[in-house]
Amino acid sequence: MLNILGSAHRFCDGITRRSFLKIGAFGAGLTLADMLRARAQANGTGQTTSSNKAAIMIYLPGGPSHMDMYDLKPDAPVEYRGQFNPIQTNVPGVQICEHMPMQARMWDKLACVRSIVSVDEHSDSLVMTGYSENVNRTAHHPSYGAVVSRLRGSAHADIPPFVSLRGMSIGCEPGYLGVAHRAFTPDGPGLANLSLASGVNMARSGQRRDLLSTFDAIRRDIDASGTLAGMDAFTQRAFDMIASGAVRRALDLEREDPRTRDRYRGIEQFLMARRLIEAGVGCVTLAYGGWDTHSSNFTTLRQQLPVLDRGIANLVSDLYDRGLYNDVITVCWGEFGRTPRINSNDGGRDHWAPVMSALVAGGGLRMGQAVGSSSARGEYPRDRRCTPSQLLATFYRAMGIDPSMTFPNQSGRPMYILDDREPVAELL
Repeated sequence: MLNILGSAHRFCDGITRRSFLKIGAFGAGLTLADMLRARAQANGTGQTTSSNKAAIMIYLPGGPSHMDMYDLKPDAPVEYRGQFNPIQTNVPGVQICEHMPMQARMWDKLACVRSIVSVDEHSDSLVMTGYSENVNRTAHHPSYGAVVSRLRGSAHADIPPFVSLRGMSIGCEPGYLGVAHRAFTPDGPGLANLSLASGVNMARSGQRRDLLSTFDAIRRDIDASGTLAGMDAFTQRAFDMIASGAVRRALDLEREDPRTRDRYRGIEQFLMARRLIEAGVGCVTLAYGGWDTHSSNFTTLRQQLPVLDRGIANLVSDLYDRGLYNDVITVCWGEFGRTPRINSNDGGRDHWAPVMSALVAGGGLRMGQAVGSSSARGEYPRDRRCTPSQLLATFYRAMGIDPSMTFPNQSGRPMYILDDREPVAELL
């Protein structure tokens, strides 16, 4: 009996109890039940609070050129201003790049911050956690999504609170909040394991649940101290997450109207993000393109900007039309800007941390504006200097999360969510 209970019990059709519950994309070899249990232990009570606010974080890897997107300088010398022209948005006084006409027509639902100071690191750590990768190698501050997972959880037991559609990265890690708050990455085995095993229907799944409950009773009889958790309420929730199929349905774009799928053709992650938010996920992050344009900056942007423009415009419009706009914060940014002076490598721009821009939409924030400005040649902030951490603090506040609250790190020391947490007041 002990040998049977100590092993991964194999059912008659060849799958094991452990593999039935396993969601590999939660990482660290955790079963889904283990993750739920760990989350409850981290929260102290096993309960999570819910919120109708959520976030979509669009990451542009490589560092997009602020000078050629949201902060054009048409009056600067030619070696700075580049090849693109500004166009007027539907908000007087705000202009953006000519290759983003869809955003220009709906700028009353968007805003940008043009005076963000970053660091020269090819990493998403700063914009996802508020701390540079160099700091996080030892400090292990959690990502925005992990904090949302820890504090808000999900409104539904069968929906993961934090989903990354771009896999795992430094900026997606939960740090000292623990693996229970790692992002779910719905690809590979993670997606496959959201289905019941071949030949298993809901009736058979229920029989397995009864069988595992019997195992649990036996374990409790053997272990009078109760240290063997066995088949508890969290394993029940693990069954529910798999059996309900809510996540799999959200990821199944075939359920969308063909006309909607056509609008998102080539940018399906934007549609998937919207569907996950509708299903109850608290934070979704995705990535688009490659923006490390040391060479051929303008050639690359001519191809990528119209596609990004379509993704942002469709996503924000859909959120608005579905009544979700004020409850979902959307942010789009990369790790730093690009050099104001164009280099000689086929019109490239190099890394530039002294200033960059970010796009923001929804979440109850103040839209229809451009916050801050850079110098005449786009070299540094001219006014309203701010940091990625301060922008994250603004998003936390909009979601009802106090960025000055603390969590214990690995050593038990209380750590603020953010040290640099003065919000961008113009957005609130």
